[in-house]
Amino acid sequence: MTTNADLHQRYRAVLPSYLKPLYADPISIDRGQGGYVWDVEGNRFLDFFGGVLTTMVGHNNPAVTEAIQHQAAKVLHTSTLYLSEPMIELAEEIAAISGIPDARVFFTTSGSEANDTAMLLATSYRNSNEVLAMRNSYHGRSFTAQAITSHSSWLSTALSGLSVNFVHGAYRLRSPFRHLDDDEFTEACTDDLRQIIDMATTGDVACLIAEPIQGVGGFATPPDGFFGSLHKVLANRGILFVSDEVQTGWGRTGEHFWGYQAHDIVPDMLTFAKGVGNGITLAGIVARAEIMDTITKLSFSTFGGNPLSTAAGLATLRYVRDNDLQGNARRMGGRLRDALAPVVDRTPWIAELRGRGLMQAIEMVVPGGIEPDADRAGRILEGCKQRGLLVGKGGLYGNAIRITPMLDVSEAEIDEGVAALVDTIAEIDGRE
Repeated sequence: MTTNADLHQRYRAVLPSYLKPLYADPISIDRGQGGYVWDVEGNRFLDFFGGVLTTMVGHNNPAVTEAIQHQAAKVLHTSTLYLSEPMIELAEEIAAISGIPDARVFFTTSGSEANDTAMLLATSYRNSNEVLAMRNSYHGRSFTAQAITSHSSWLSTALSGLSVNFVHGAYRLRSPFRHLDDDEFTEACTDDLRQIIDMATTGDVACLIAEPIQGVGGFATPPDGFFGSLHKVLANRGILFVSDEVQTGWGRTGEHFWGYQAHDIVPDMLTFAKGVGNGITLAGIVARAEIMDTITKLSFSTFGGNPLSTAAGLATLRYVRDNDLQGNARRMGGRLRDALAPVVDRTPWIAELRGRGLMQAIEMVVPGGIEPDADRAGRILEGCKQRGLLVGKGGLYGNAIRITPMLDVSEAEIDEGVAALVDTIAEIDGRE
């Protein structure tokens, strides 16, 4: 029988050293059903990470699996050089729910490629290579996406043809403005944006790209209306706003279908990926037609919007909407948060619980301050695994635990996951 240890040895021998699997003893997920997965040794885990928020409506979801099997029996690939009904139909549905007027949709294979395309469109439309991004952001691993990433743990290169300036916001815990109330915090960050534009750019900036909630950054969540305030500054200068919805899209935050909707704005562009295919490779960008059509040279996508991926995307999107999984994310996210809040309040080494809906995180610190404590975060990760729960890790210093159940998670599964987290925290406390 193949074991986790055997596969880890082979993994290390043939894959790049910069790939770091989770856990001291990594696991190989062999199969999944609903909210649970089993490794190659038969151990069962409740999955509260979903392959980094990618399996959105449960493993082996019957509606999605049937759509994939039906399409696979017809044709797997055609490319955008041919008319593909699943691609066109999914584009129509995404355009309609995007909130962007006169929307056009371009499909890619990853969030990195989608954000790369957003930068191509913004810089071409504005005829400027100047871009603004947020501190503590992550937008992907491609060359262009790395240029707009401000997260040193995941930053592989500083080389770029873009002129990028990073503005303040979202990650409030370590901000010099952290003691301000919501309105004052928003005003201070808006002032910072104005100053960056005035002092560090020519003023002719292409765009600001931002995650409504910073994913890899440990689910740093700004106050409601935050990006609305920034958007006023941008709009007065003709600067485009790009909402990176790779992790916040499709109703995960519970209160809204898109993360940007918490801020009373409509972006010029939004990018999406991860959950829309429930595990199938699918991503893309939505933009106003005048922006999307700024590219006048011939272009196409070999794999973006292929029939198999878009069939999965259609099934996933319809399952989310037909079953009100946005509403379930709101209800179950509240249940999760209500159960964890008292534990966070009484634990001196957990700085805060933050996020929205089924996108929650806790950040570990040294008691008495905000010095990061990645060791305790690692112990929570391992302790949850020992109790049959998979969660994620993130944050600038690797000291945040990310908790992201499937959008169709049940009350019983929430309670099971919370019990594993609470028991793990108690065990760590008991050993100190």
